[in-house]
Amino acid sequence: MSSGSPTLRRQLSVCTLLTVFLTYSPLLLAAKVTGEPGSIAATPPDMTYYALQGDTLTGIAKRFTNKSQNWEVLSKRNHIANDRAIPIGTAILIPADLLPEEASEARVVALAGNPTFKTVDGAETALSIGAVVKEGTSITTGKNGFLTLAFPDESRVSIPSNSQVSLSKLRKTKYVASPRTEISLSEGKVESRVTSLSSNKGRFEVRSPLAVAGVRGTHFRVGINPDGTANEVLEGGVAVGTGNKKTNELILSAGKGNIVGANGVGKAVDLLPPPVLEAGYAIQTRPTVQFIAQKSAVTAAYRVQIARDAQALDVLAENRFKENRFKFDGLEDGQYFVRLTAIDALGLEGLPLTTAFTLKARPEPPFSIQPKNKVRAASVDFTWTEAAHAYAYHLQVAKDAEFKNIILDQADIKDVQFSGTLPQGEYFWRIASVIQKNGQFDQGPYGDIQSFQKLPPQAAASFSDSQSKQISFNWTAEPGQKFLIQIALDAEFKRLYLSQESDQAELKIPRPTAGEYYIRVRATDADGYVGAFSATQKITIQSRWTTSDGEAINSGSGAIRSGF
Repeated sequence: MSSGSPTLRRQLSVCTLLTVFLTYSPLLLAAKVTGEPGSIAATPPDMTYYALQGDTLTGIAKRFTNKSQNWEVLSKRNHIANDRAIPIGTAILIPADLLPEEASEARVVALAGNPTFKTVDGAETALSIGAVVKEGTSITTGKNGFLTLAFPDESRVSIPSNSQVSLSKLRKTKYVASPRTEISLSEGKVESRVTSLSSNKGRFEVRSPLAVAGVRGTHFRVGINPDGTANEVLEGGVAVGTGNKKTNELILSAGKGNIVGANGVGKAVDLLPPPVLEAGYAIQTRPTVQFIAQKSAVTAAYRVQIARDAQALDVLAENRFKENRFKFDGLEDGQYFVRLTAIDALGLEGLPLTTAFTLKARPEPPFSIQPKNKVRAASVDFTWTEAAHAYAYHLQVAKDAEFKNIILDQADIKDVQFSGTLPQGEYFWRIASVIQKNGQFDQGPYGDIQSFQKLPPQAAASFSDSQSKQISFNWTAEPGQKFLIQIALDAEFKRLYLSQESDQAELKIPRPTAGEYYIRVRATDADGYVGAFSATQKITIQSRWTTSDGEAINSGSGAIRSGF
C-alpha cells in the first residue's frame, strides 16, 4: 500500500499529526503561498511551481523531473497528503537535485598569447576574446598563452601557460540554472574562483589523473607537478580526494595545500605567505620592467604574473623564476598589476601578493655620451645620441644622485649637445626625450644617471725666449699624468710642426726658424682619463744673429736680432 493512500492517511494518530505540524509548520505555511498558476520561480535550493487546476504530484514530477515516481519526494518535501486536491496557485517546491540537466557554456573573457581549443569532433582552432566553448572542449594554452573563462554563474577559471584542460562536464539544471561543472586537468595548472554553490546546490570539480577537488564557493588552484597533483586553497574550503569512494577525503581550508600522489592524499600544510617586494617597483621607467623580492630560505621558486586587473583574470605575461629578480618585456606604457607567489619545496604555490605599478618608459631617453668620470676644461660639453621622434631634450645637472639639489635645469634643447660652465666639484646629470603628440608635449623618463668631476682645466704651457739654440716649455701637472704636446703653424692646428708625447711636464726642442707658432697640451691621467687640450698659446720666435755653433750673439742689451 502506498504511503499516499487514503486508508494509510486516516490511520495517522492525532499525536503524529501534531508532531508533523509542530515540526513542519513553517513549511506548511510556505505551501499555502500562492502565485500565478502555471508559473515557475527559482527559489534556491529549490524551484517553485505554482499549481494549475487539476495538477497532481505525479504529473508535476513527470513534467519537471522527467520521472513520475518522484511524486513521493514532492509529497514529503511539500507535506501534501492529498495530491488530488491541490489548490490552484499552491507553491510546489521541487528540489534542484531532481531537475534534469541541460547544456551550458563558458565564454573567453581574457586572453594572451595563442591558446587553442579542440571541439568534440576534433576540429582545432585559435581562441579569441568572446569565443564560446561548450562541454567536451579541450583547451591548450602553450608556452606564452593564458586565458580566463567566465561561466553563467559568474565563476571564473584561469588557465596559465603550458596547461591543457578539458571541459568534461559543462551543464546546468533546467529551470534554475544550478551549475554542474567538471574540469579535467591533464597538464599544467588551473585557478578557479567559484561563485557560492551552497544556495543552488551546484557542483564544481577539478579532476586530474590522481585527484579530485570539489568545492562549494571558493578560490583555489589545482596543478600537476612531478610528485602528483598540487591543491592550494586561497579562500573557502575544498574537499580533496582520489576519486575512490573508499578513500577518505581531506578538507582543505583557506591558506592550506597538499599533494595527492600515487600513495594517496597527502597531509595539509600551510601555504607560504605572500612574498615581499623591494622598494622602487611602483614606477617603472624602462621598457624592461623589473621586480626584486626579498629572499626567503624556504622559497624554492616564484611564479609571477603581469595583469590588467587586481584579480589577475586578464593576465598579459607570466613566468616562473628560480631567482628573486623578475623581468618582463613587451608591455606598453600604462597601469598594471603584478601578482607573485612563492613556491615551496613540495611545489605548492603560496598566498599571492598583488600590487599595482605604473610603466612610463616612453619616449625612451637618448644614450648619454659625455661627460663621464672627469672633465678638465673651462666649460662642460654635454652630448647624447639622437632619440627617435624626439622634439626636444631636457637636461638636468645636480650636486646629488637623488637630484634634490639641481643646479642646471635646461629644457627645450633642440640639439644633441649643450655647453655650460660649472665650478669645480662633483656632479650628476641626466637627459630625457620630449615628443609632440596630438598637439601635446610628452616627456619620457630620464636616462641613466651619469656622474663626473669638474677639475681644473689643463694649464697652458708657459714659454719665455732665452734666445738660446733650444727653447723650452713647462706646465703644471698631477702625479702619474702623461702628455701630448702639439705645436702648429696655424691656430686651427691643421699644419702641425710637432706632435710629441711625454711623461714630463716640460718640453725642450731645437729652436725653430723665426715665425709665429701655436702650442697646446693635453693630459692623460693615471686612471686613463684623457682630458681636453689646454687653451692655445701663441708664441713668436724672433730671428737673431748667431755664432757658428748656433748660440745667439749678444750685445749689452741682449741678443742681436737680425733685420735691425
